Amino acid sequence: MMAVEGPYLVAIIARLPNVTVNLAAFGVAFAFAIIIESPVIMLMSASTALVEDRPSLEALRRFAYGLSALLTLVQLVILLPPVFDAVAHLLALPDDVARLTHGGLALLIPWPAAIGYRRFRQGLLIRQNLTRRVAYGTAIRLAVMSLTAFLAFRLTGLPGAHVGSLALSVGVVVEAVTSRMMTQRVVPALLARDRSPERMDMLRLPAIINFYAPLALTSLLALSVQPMVTFFMGQSRFALESLAVLPVIHGLTFIFRAIGLSYLEVGIALIGDRREHFVRIRNFAVILAIASTAGLAIIAYTPLSVIWFQTISGLTLKLTTFAMWPTRILAIFPALAVALHTQRAVLVHARRTGPITWATVLEVAVVAAVLSVGIHRLDLIGAVAAAVAILTGRIFGTLWLLPACLDVLRARPVLATADTAPVTAD
Repeated sequence: MMAVEGPYLVAIIARLPNVTVNLAAFGVAFAFAIIIESPVIMLMSASTALVEDRPSLEALRRFAYGLSALLTLVQLVILLPPVFDAVAHLLALPDDVARLTHGGLALLIPWPAAIGYRRFRQGLLIRQNLTRRVAYGTAIRLAVMSLTAFLAFRLTGLPGAHVGSLALSVGVVVEAVTSRMMTQRVVPALLARDRSPERMDMLRLPAIINFYAPLALTSLLALSVQPMVTFFMGQSRFALESLAVLPVIHGLTFIFRAIGLSYLEVGIALIGDRREHFVRIRNFAVILAIASTAGLAIIAYTPLSVIWFQTISGLTLKLTTFAMWPTRILAIFPALAVALHTQRAVLVHARRTGPITWATVLEVAVVAAVLSVGIHRLDLIGAVAAAVAILTGRIFGTLWLLPACLDVLRARPVLATADTAPVTAD
């Protein structure tokens, strides 16, 4: 459901004036917001893996709230005119795109704190097998976002980039409030449970940072790909067109990649204390990989692509042509997303988060190298070079994690403790 946001907002923006510039600005503003909030992305995984009683809840809650506040401050600093002007110059953004991007990013100020808060709370729900509530919260977010975008589209004179940013902010704030309501019974139940003194050391701030820092760095590196791609787009052939179609392509591929993203917390929660359920987790991952890749390929390689880009997304014929080949190149990406997040689930469950970071470092480095060669040496169209680079980087990152996962699966599992069973929330 979260993956529907992008295509819906793109469809709104594409029906407002000055479509190319506004799509480009919305894509850049969203890229900024994503990279700023990236350190809180893995709070849901951390909450799912760690929170089982009062001390762990209180320790991770303090950490989550502090991190969210810090990232909000970072976004405010970036919005300062001298800082933003320097970044826009570095990205070679046209003046009209930069102006709209600044306004869009300002409307997204609530984004990092709201994301951090609701991901921490959703992890509590997943830990207690209350995953339906996560889906309900996302449905509410999508409905509120859609309503906000539609009202802003019909009743205000806001430019398209600002309509999209406003809708995203309102939707995620409402979802954060909803997640609090949905955990009203879960939190008291967790607070009623204590843990043995000898296990308290793992909840001290240095231990939490040691566990979470590789995950946060992983998200930061992974999400830095989008701003990096934006930077290279400004130096490519057909730069403005490539910037305009990038959020549309991202929105379509994310619908199918989201299946793999969601599987990370599923794997952590269900793999079993002794990892005894891994074979079932793996077999279901294969089904997900085949289904998600087939879904994207059917759109990418058939006339459905024209229907999606031109009729549904509202792109012009020229922009639709620009979007087709990058989408076809990325058709296999959903399968790689499932594979990567299944591997990450195994490593997070085993508390071995370091290899995840190194795999992401490799992935980002490969993306940068392929982009540089594709744009500066091969003179590829920006959107095509981006698709090739992103796919190549993901292949390398997924292969890097394979030996670490095999080591974990061959090792003797850590025995479960008696107090790790889910609490009764209802």
